[in-house]
Order: sequence, then C-alpha cells, then structure tokens
Amino acid sequence: MNLWFRLLLLLIITPFRPRIAAPHGVSRLNFRVWFNDLDTNGHVNNGRYWTMFDLGRTDMMIRMGLLKAVLKHKWTPIVGGGAIRFRRELKLFQSFVLETRIASWTENRVVFEQRILAEGDVVATRALVLAGLYDRKARGFVPIDVIFGKVGVEGAVTPALDPAVQAMLELDAAMKASAD
Repeated sequence: MNLWFRLLLLLIITPFRPRIAAPHGVSRLNFRVWFNDLDTNGHVNNGRYWTMFDLGRTDMMIRMGLLKAVLKHKWTPIVGGGAIRFRRELKLFQSFVLETRIASWTENRVVFEQRILAEGDVVATRALVLAGLYDRKARGFVPIDVIFGKVGVEGAVTPALDPAVQAMLELDAAMKASAD
C-alpha cells in the first residue's frame, strides 16, 4: 500500500466511527482525487484503484472488531484475486465514495464487492476481491467461522451468489487447478 497519508488518517479516524455489523455491514469512505492518483491521461490510474480498495478492506476489518484478533494471532490479510470494471473516470479534485461490503464467502476466504461512487450514487468502478486471513503458523487460511466468531457472529449463512461472484470463484478454482 503506498497511500501512507490516507492510511494514517484512516487509522486515526476509524476507531471513532460506528462499528460495522458483520457480515452484512457496509464501509463507506469519502475521498478526493489528488495529483498522485493520476496517470498521464489526467484521470485516476487503474492501479491506484486497487490500492484504495486496500483502505476499504482495512476500514471494514477495524470497524468489525477484527483487528485485535488479527494482531493477536499474527494473521496476514492476503488478496488472492480480483476483477474490476471501469465505468466512469475520476478527475483531479473530484470527490468520491469508496464502498466496501462482503458479497459472499467460502470456507476460508471472503469475496468483497468494492465500488467507487461519484457524483452522488453513480458507480464509477466496481471490483470483486477474493481475500482471506492467512495463518503463517498453521500454513493456511483461517476458516471463516473462526473469523466470524472473533466478531461475535455464529452460523452466518452465505448469501446467494450473484453471477459475477460465481464466475470469479469459478475462475479462481480453474486458475488454481491449471497452475500446477
């Protein structure tokens, strides 16, 4: 993550923001486009979106009350895959909202839906990110029921998969199978 100022501000402000209820709560962060976000075309660089999405997932993790367990157990957040669709460009000084929610989960990973909303509720960018918490001692991803248990959620049922989430999970499985 190379958005150090935004990360520092997030870490200072987040403890004072309302808690997000797992697993269906939504994180919303307000930002503005700055010079270092731009590419040579004068709009937000496509790689910058991925870095900003890190901030949304970090906010969600802290506000769900998961940070304490992550630090205690030395779990590492790991992104395993992602897909993004750009619909509208963001220009210098434009304000926008980064919205992050859990779209679905498997036994040990979560699919986040992350959207950039501009000009009110116009979706400028939508991404799906497959991520999990990795336990280096156990050499594997932490089971979702353990993660949810750490934030007081028992027996959460995976929501119905939207076609894009299903396609992403299938692509991840196919790529894993063909990597060997």
